[in-house]
Amino acid sequence: MLPEQNENSTTTLNWTTPLPGGGGGRGGGCPPVGIQLEGLILPPVLTIDVILGLLGNVVAIWIFCFKIKAWNPNNLFLFNLVIADFLALVSLPLRIDALLRGHWVFGDGMCRINLFLMFSNRSASIALMTVVAIYRYFKVVHPHHRFNRMTKRQAVFVSVFVWMLVISPRVPMLAYNHIKGSGSNTQCFFFTSYKEASRAIIILVSMHRILTVLEFIVPMAMLLFCSIRISCFLRQRQIGKPDKVRKAMRVCAVIVVVFMVCFLPTTVTTIGVWVIRSYRPWDCTSFYTFTQLTIVSLGLNFLNSALDPIVYVFSSSMFRKALCSSLPRALRCTTGAEDGKNTVSSTGSQLTTQQELQSMRADRGSEAS
Repeated sequence: MLPEQNENSTTTLNWTTPLPGGGGGRGGGCPPVGIQLEGLILPPVLTIDVILGLLGNVVAIWIFCFKIKAWNPNNLFLFNLVIADFLALVSLPLRIDALLRGHWVFGDGMCRINLFLMFSNRSASIALMTVVAIYRYFKVVHPHHRFNRMTKRQAVFVSVFVWMLVISPRVPMLAYNHIKGSGSNTQCFFFTSYKEASRAIIILVSMHRILTVLEFIVPMAMLLFCSIRISCFLRQRQIGKPDKVRKAMRVCAVIVVVFMVCFLPTTVTTIGVWVIRSYRPWDCTSFYTFTQLTIVSLGLNFLNSALDPIVYVFSSSMFRKALCSSLPRALRCTTGAEDGKNTVSSTGSQLTTQQELQSMRADRGSEAS
């Protein structure tokens, strides 16, 4: 969503309130905003996102590729989430450079790829986080459901389907030139104004707005459903495997928190700008307010790539164990000097890992039969 806040701007952010349908309107539009907020706020925020995100995701890729020997469907879903985040993070430095320079210098082809990666990452991250939560829901609430006997091959098919689902609506973005201006005024934006945009671009942007809202509301409803059902299940079943069910509850809680922090602000401001464009094109104060909030929320929108490694730690005991064993001895999760409480906690974690391994062996046995 990074470039969309400039859809009605010039290179000096001379924004005017857009008029529905691209025609004329009342009052001749709003006065200029007068300050280039994106150039002030986004570069440091996006730089932090890139540094933290690349550090966490490079470590995650290394652990998944070289430290985890036994893969299960949950780890496959998480690995796809790592790939989605990594692709988005490597595209952000180009956007940071354009914000600092004040113009785009990388050409039309890189502009299309940059926009495609940035928009697709949001969709992929949301979809894959939702899949992880649903997988955990079935493991806890419906342990005997055949969904829990998913093989690695089936998990690969699910991952491919998710990627096709989120990429397909963004592919048309690669077919259009998004370069505006020339020379030192060159910009890489989705579009600049309804007057300049072709009908195809207007349809693309409208579809993008619809997807932005639906990609938040539908997965959020599913995440809340999974969390509430797991919570109710835990209250009803106070016996059994407390370590396993507590871990599942932590996974859902972490995913919901990351989801809300990263994507709710952008969704709300998108709806706000959309409503003002359609029903109150003369309300300059509201337009400026939501535009500025949209700019601020962009940093949070990409913060998910930096926070997702936390999801990996909470979602996979295999990943957590591999991470701890890879740390220097002084920084490992458990040491011989820990008190009895930490020892019990470590034992519970090991038992949980053993339970997952036993479950995987049972799954492989069912595949063989």
